[in-house]
Amino acid sequence: MKYIDGFRNPEAAAVLRRQIHALAGEVHLQRSGRALHIMEVCGTHTMAIGRYGIRTILPDTVSLLSGPGCPVCVTDSGYIDAAIALAERGLIICTFGDMVHVPGRRSTLAGCRSAGYDIRTCYSPLEALDIAKQHPEREVVFLGIGFETTIGPVISIVDQALKKQISNVSILTAFKRVIPALHALMGDPEIQIDAFLCPAHVSVVIGAAAYQGIVDTYHIPCVIAGFEPLDILYGIDGILRQWADRAFCVDNQYNRVVTDTGNPFIQALMQTYLQPADASWRGLGAISASGWDLKEEYARFDACRKFDLTLTAGQVPNGCRCGDVIKGKLAPRECLLFGTVCTPSNPVGPCMVSTEGSCAAAYRYG
Repeated sequence: MKYIDGFRNPEAAAVLRRQIHALAGEVHLQRSGRALHIMEVCGTHTMAIGRYGIRTILPDTVSLLSGPGCPVCVTDSGYIDAAIALAERGLIICTFGDMVHVPGRRSTLAGCRSAGYDIRTCYSPLEALDIAKQHPEREVVFLGIGFETTIGPVISIVDQALKKQISNVSILTAFKRVIPALHALMGDPEIQIDAFLCPAHVSVVIGAAAYQGIVDTYHIPCVIAGFEPLDILYGIDGILRQWADRAFCVDNQYNRVVTDTGNPFIQALMQTYLQPADASWRGLGAISASGWDLKEEYARFDACRKFDLTLTAGQVPNGCRCGDVIKGKLAPRECLLFGTVCTPSNPVGPCMVSTEGSCAAAYRYG
């Protein structure tokens, strides 16, 4: 605990707060009074920022925007409809816990389970293989969502199924790639982003160098930071220093975990079984080459191709503004449903469902 406590030191936080306020004043003058908008891309950062009250100690000239860093939140509701359709065909559906309460057009996976269909919550993707071995007469589908962080463990289902000759398991894929999404955000004229606080977990896989194209193209800072309070404050301090000096770069402040080139084992696993593909994002729409699909030679493990299923765009619940929250265009509390119609116990949209969702963090931590 001593190492962790070092990143929660109140005296160090006070020093950083003073530095941030001084730098923010300098940057504010340089930018002719324009506020600086920093987007944190990772859902775990969003939770930590809320939990530790980071926004409350920042100057008014620095604004933190929550981006599309929650894998549950960016998954189109049509994906939920497809998973429910497979369950209704009698298949066993395996999923991470956050997905069961995300609303689809007609219901949720939790509602589907209450209706008697076989929906199982897994802590590890490889549990789907165990279930497939236990029920060789039935088909098992794992809901494969998420960014580079979780893609490796999920795609290991295919790797292990081949080695163990298990044929009654497949993946309903909705994998996402972070870098194309950042380009899409920067290309939206309605969104002002002056820096990215880059996701730590994803960066462990893709490496710090993956963000260099963002810096070179848009001339903004990209700072990789951990999740402790001082990690986040150091990250904000690093962004402000880059703006003060007008010298932009990729700053890997999480180098105790993140390397320049990332994790070669997971990268090799992904390159073996996956290929880049266009993907649909809630709020962001279709983004070219922003997802991963299984390669043709592994199509028998692709639930869409195996069961002749087509993913279509889902229906957004009336009044739900999750799409705008994900893009940083809207703060959670600016949604008219927030805290009234939409609560963690009765979520209307996925941003209130997932523990990494911006609305859930805002509701919990204020």
